[in-house]
Amino acid sequence: MVAIAYSVAFEGVEARLVEVQCSVAPGLPSFAVVGLPDKAVSEARERVRAAFGALAVALPSKRVTVNLSPADLPKEGSHFDLPIALAVLAALEIIPAEELERVVSLGELALDGRLVAVNGALPAAMAAAEDERALLCPRTCGPEAAWVASVPVFAPAHLREAIDHLTGRAPLATAAPGEVPAPAATRDLAEVRGQERARRAIEIAAAGRHHLLMVGPPGAGKSMLAACLPGLMPVLSPAEALETSMIHSLAGTLEEGGISRTAPFREPHHTASMAAIVGGGRGAKPGEISLAHNGVLFLDELPEFARPVLETLRQPIESGEVVVARANAHIRYPCRFLLIAAANPCRCGHLADPARACSKAPLCGADYLARISGPLMDRFDLRIEVPAVTLDDLALPASAAEPSATVAARVTAAREVQTHRFASHGGVRVNADASGALLEQIAPLDAECRDLVRRAADRLGLTARGYHRVLRTARTIADLDGATNISKQHLAEAISYRLPFVPGG
Repeated sequence: MVAIAYSVAFEGVEARLVEVQCSVAPGLPSFAVVGLPDKAVSEARERVRAAFGALAVALPSKRVTVNLSPADLPKEGSHFDLPIALAVLAALEIIPAEELERVVSLGELALDGRLVAVNGALPAAMAAAEDERALLCPRTCGPEAAWVASVPVFAPAHLREAIDHLTGRAPLATAAPGEVPAPAATRDLAEVRGQERARRAIEIAAAGRHHLLMVGPPGAGKSMLAACLPGLMPVLSPAEALETSMIHSLAGTLEEGGISRTAPFREPHHTASMAAIVGGGRGAKPGEISLAHNGVLFLDELPEFARPVLETLRQPIESGEVVVARANAHIRYPCRFLLIAAANPCRCGHLADPARACSKAPLCGADYLARISGPLMDRFDLRIEVPAVTLDDLALPASAAEPSATVAARVTAAREVQTHRFASHGGVRVNADASGALLEQIAPLDAECRDLVRRAADRLGLTARGYHRVLRTARTIADLDGATNISKQHLAEAISYRLPFVPGG
């Protein structure tokens, strides 16, 4: 007899349905798993055997063959334990085969039959819903998978509970979605003294998802300003929350099954490898740029990152997705993030202070920032210098600066305007996603504004990309002001953020 169970194999954030076929036939006693299993899948034989022993179920003295179909698709991960065990039990006629074929299952087996949590329950639930099947997963994964409301999720804690559910002896209740975790406390903009231009740039960046580069001496507040961003970002829409949570489900970073509506904030160290930033490694896992999808990626000490790592950011910034290419697979991950970068003006950081600068100034500043290539620099919509904070600024009272809540309200209002503006343009959510042609079609520039942009482009040597980024930034500034059209003042402010850095200037 051949019994069939269903599970999933992950390709990026997509979960592909896999048939787990089990045959128990006469022959020398053996237990084989075929169909391109990795080491973890192959070891499922011993875990299944031990779990059966804990349930007083004996494997027959026959040839047991488990095939994972399609056989040319690589199978990775311990989540195949449960479907393999259930397929064997169905082949032994311990559980009804017709009931097993109505569910998609995943979960790791402990040697005593307990079901251990695995990554990817949320994408698996999406795949089960598309195939109109229920999902069977470990109890700790149930609250995460239950967020897909269109699929019944059953979450046993033990293999025995799964058997009792499928045989009808003790049906399980459907799992309930996990709690939405409360937003973590973040730094407040009211704590920032001075730095009015930087505060304004942070607001514009959050409102239109414009990439921002801050250059300034140590202690100027660059990292503190970036840490304030989570308090300014709007809550994720249900679609955005699901997109982001599917990536975090694969990475195993969802906490207690809760899907967060808070935009992610990732800040990898400058020693991070290319696989850690872009994705890859064992199983081609998502990298930091994908974990920051719909949120913020903060790269402190940007010139200290390895040059190849920085250059790999150029294509994902433009396309909003990254393809991790391997010999046997091409894995695609979404990565629409807000890039915030900070850098010192030179290696010692005191280029603008003649009393503290090194003997190589100002050439050391040009050499240091030259580690950021021209094409990558061109992708920053906003480029600002953050000066050192004066003692007079530090002495200002806390009430002198706007708190994050006030700025966040303006950012949210601007985002709502953009959502309404691009509602009929699929794939465009914020101004940073829009092409220059689309922006000019929606809100064309008048003659005075066109003349200003033309003169700025000639004087600053703007590329076509730079020109369009100026238009996007100006559109966001107008949205923050509640203006229908882009004015000369909006354009002038947007252009001021494209001025080149002058080392020591």
